[in-house]
Amino acid sequence: MPKSKIKVPEISLNHPQNYFNRELSWLEFNNRVLHEAIDPRTPLLERLKFMAIFSSNLDEYFMVRVAALRQQVEAGVTKLTPDGRNPSEQLAIISQRLRPLVVQQHRHFEQALRPQLAAHGIHILDYVDLNQEQRKYLHSYFEAQIFPVLTPLAIDPSHPFPYISNLSLNLAVVLKEPDSGEELFARVKVPKTLPRFIPLPEELRQQQKGHAAIWTGVPLEQAIAHNLEYLFPGMNIQEYHPFRITRNADLAVEEDEADDLLLAIEQELRKRRVGGSAVRMEIHASTPEVVRGMLMEELELSESDVYEVDSLLAMVDLMSFMELPLPELKDPAWSPVIPHRLRRASEFNVESSKVDGEEREDFFSVIRHRDLMLHHPYHSFVGTVQTFITQAAFDPKVLAIKMTLYRTSGDSPILNDLIAAAENGKQVAVLVELKARFDEENNINWAKKLEQAGVHVVYGLVGLKTHTKIVLVVRREEDRIRRYVHVGTGNYNPKTARIYTDIGLLSCREDLGADLTDLFNYLTGYSRQRSYRQLMVAPVNLRDRFLALINRETQNCQAGGMGKIVAKMNSLIDPQIINTLYEASRAGVQIDLIIRGMCCLRPGVEGISDNIRVVSIVGRFLEHSRIYYFFNQGAEEVYIGSADWMQRNLDRRVEAIAPVIDPEISKDLQEVLGIMLADNRQAWDLKPDGRYIQRSPVDQSKEQSAQKILMEMALQS
Repeated sequence: MPKSKIKVPEISLNHPQNYFNRELSWLEFNNRVLHEAIDPRTPLLERLKFMAIFSSNLDEYFMVRVAALRQQVEAGVTKLTPDGRNPSEQLAIISQRLRPLVVQQHRHFEQALRPQLAAHGIHILDYVDLNQEQRKYLHSYFEAQIFPVLTPLAIDPSHPFPYISNLSLNLAVVLKEPDSGEELFARVKVPKTLPRFIPLPEELRQQQKGHAAIWTGVPLEQAIAHNLEYLFPGMNIQEYHPFRITRNADLAVEEDEADDLLLAIEQELRKRRVGGSAVRMEIHASTPEVVRGMLMEELELSESDVYEVDSLLAMVDLMSFMELPLPELKDPAWSPVIPHRLRRASEFNVESSKVDGEEREDFFSVIRHRDLMLHHPYHSFVGTVQTFITQAAFDPKVLAIKMTLYRTSGDSPILNDLIAAAENGKQVAVLVELKARFDEENNINWAKKLEQAGVHVVYGLVGLKTHTKIVLVVRREEDRIRRYVHVGTGNYNPKTARIYTDIGLLSCREDLGADLTDLFNYLTGYSRQRSYRQLMVAPVNLRDRFLALINRETQNCQAGGMGKIVAKMNSLIDPQIINTLYEASRAGVQIDLIIRGMCCLRPGVEGISDNIRVVSIVGRFLEHSRIYYFFNQGAEEVYIGSADWMQRNLDRRVEAIAPVIDPEISKDLQEVLGIMLADNRQAWDLKPDGRYIQRSPVDQSKEQSAQKILMEMALQS
């Protein structure tokens, strides 16, 4: 009798238990940021920096993510996320997970960082700890520098509760009328126009071994609080309590109904300055219930929206201490290098075509020879990408420059070069993404300047953010037109390029140039290009191409071959991509994911994701590059570009991913991925239960920091 086949039970890859919650995954990322502030191996001032980044990240998280969830709750939305939670449940679990992190942050600042800073001559004092001479100085400073700026606001039947602006630090002041004994309430806003921490002069600093400390001072709000009698003369000051408000700050632009997108966003920005509904209140733990309750009622907040702290509010302002001239308390200084092939070409002089009497080699001749990979901040952005655009702006053979602009600095030399190019008679077109969150105002200002200089400015496509990072330079050479391109993973911002890791590809391959021409026509005109020679473009074909590349590895394994995927990105959220990776893992594909931030994929689950490993690297540089590797039966393929594996990148943004054809560059990028995967200093492994465990050297093995190794390699190149 033939044996009957045993039916293997089907596994539902879409089951909620196979997905991590997006919001909780982000909190785990910010927890890794907080760890850098706590880790004693991090230099002291860098630990303060990470404290500030942790707070800044939370501000944006509440202004955007928590605000959106609150709006969904108010609108009655009950839609479940892939992990099976509705908006109300997500808000509840965010509060539950976040509160211990906030307590940990403030406790560590008070119990560890403040004493360690003092031991190194940096004294962040409380006003009550000042001696008489120090108080006398601050009293005079208050009268001359602070008092004229302040505006106390009474709250009573004739003075309604004032509007509390977004991210403002305030004092809730309780007063008593001396004649009637009536208790009154007022609000004093701590002005952002003044330094948050007031330094004392050298002669009044704390003394250490007979010498003045490096820095001694107090928080601005305490100097105000201890001089409130100047604001309320004749009143009895009972008590004061600092508090801080976070409001919904996401823009809501109806693009279909906006005749002028620039005008519509300018109007929304004015609303943002005021802010939407309050979504969080931070208060000192000593605030009495009557004050706390009054603030909650006026701001329409519930108990779950209130976060108590036992230390300084608005720790984002701790970033200012990075300006202290104390290199021994910071990471070793890093000066990005110019790749060897570009060193002579980077010695660009607008006035001369020669260097040291010899004909100058330009970027175009270097790129014509072979494609070139740039890796920032190990490679200089100013000496590579910025100089490439500068040369294009002043080269008489260049006919046109086209580029996309998502985020840039307020004093961007690149945009000044584009203005110069237009003034030099070149055809210049720039797609400015006005909807780049929290950079809208900067981008509007640049858009206006560019237009005034004769640059063709386009604001993107309705319903889509243009997130791709591309430059196209069209140049007349002898009897032909040649196109030079830059495809990158990061913004054209020389400031962030010093602290974000990003990959860039410089090429004059004809297929890439033709693809970028088609893509710019899609962005600026009515082109509905559906196919590209080399580029993968969202929302056109990027999702389908990525799914096909993953499925190819699956099919190769199923056919008895080997399958391997290594992908580095900021976030992995998209359920379809995750599901397809699960299927690949089940087929035997070995998958390594290097994901800095949010990851909703659950690795290491038996029968589903046994072959998937997830690592996150958090260090001095923000990991921002996107690199995708597919084994392809030994004919390895590597891609770089602007897109993460998120729904917004695949479906609601214009993104471009380019293949790396040059075998040497492909090997270099594979080496970068290998170095990241071998990190045992800043790397964290994601476990099946959602915990991240930081790696450490095993036994006597050497500590390997990927970022440190890449700096050393850049110096040797």
